[in-house]
Amino acid sequence: MTASIGIIGAGAFGAALAIALARQGRDVRLWARDAALVDQMAQTRTVRRLPEAVLPKNVSITADLAALSDSRTILLSVPMQALGAFLAQHSAVLTDQRLVACCKGMDLTTRQGPTALIAQACPDATPMILTGPSFAADIAKGQATALTLACADDVARKQTQEDLSGQILRIYRNTDVIGAELGGALKNVIAIAAGIVVGAGLGESARAALMTRGFAEMVRFATRLGAKPETLMGLSGFGDLVLTCTSDQSRNFRHGLALGRGESPDATQTVEGVATAQAILQRAMQLGVPDEIPVTAMVTRVTTGQIAVYDAIHALMSRPLKEE
Repeated sequence: MTASIGIIGAGAFGAALAIALARQGRDVRLWARDAALVDQMAQTRTVRRLPEAVLPKNVSITADLAALSDSRTILLSVPMQALGAFLAQHSAVLTDQRLVACCKGMDLTTRQGPTALIAQACPDATPMILTGPSFAADIAKGQATALTLACADDVARKQTQEDLSGQILRIYRNTDVIGAELGGALKNVIAIAAGIVVGAGLGESARAALMTRGFAEMVRFATRLGAKPETLMGLSGFGDLVLTCTSDQSRNFRHGLALGRGESPDATQTVEGVATAQAILQRAMQLGVPDEIPVTAMVTRVTTGQIAVYDAIHALMSRPLKEE
């Protein structure tokens, strides 16, 4: 019998994964920090942030992290900027399992991706990342979603692919952890920029141009850090970029949209691209190549209030002419 799959984080994405995996016949243990929320979810079988979703019977909800100790695979649906602190606090419980990061971004403090944080905090665990074009609402509805699972361990990667795959989730495996991580991180930054373009009323042609040049920036920077170009051209890069730059379901796109319109973004939403843009720019400055990421640099300056939207657009359009 297949061991249960553990999921840490009962927000929209963690709950959606729990619903999908349960519908695919897996037993799932879903952990939330808030005991009151756990009781409410257990009694009503509903998810606050997915109002139309219903938790299947084979999803058990708990506030006791030790209840996940016998799960071979644990999905970490924790925000990127909170992941390091969470792992440090609970490393004694998270030991030799396969720990699969489901967040996208770069840690602002360490300028590392999620698998590096897992490896440091839990040296006996097998770090992985699950990423790609996906919205929680679509997954919770049972709509087919293709994702990339990246891990250096061949056996663990294949077994986890089998554990997670089914009629809803189609998992493709990849050995390029750096590429998968950076694709998911960088596309959030470009999605903010796309939102700014649309919000400022620059039109669809401008959005297409921004996405194209933004993708070139993603490939350029990721390969500098050791990623394979073909990874960025797959689900975790180009696929996710298309989704988040063209749908208002994307929190990063909506954040940029508000900025482009001159409005205040929703402060209650976690927008991973804001901190990630800063971390990526800091990393580029460390490497001495900030000029290679002009879109990321402008997103950083706009989201931190250093420059107005129209000044940022003018600065990008005034860059020296060059070959494509």
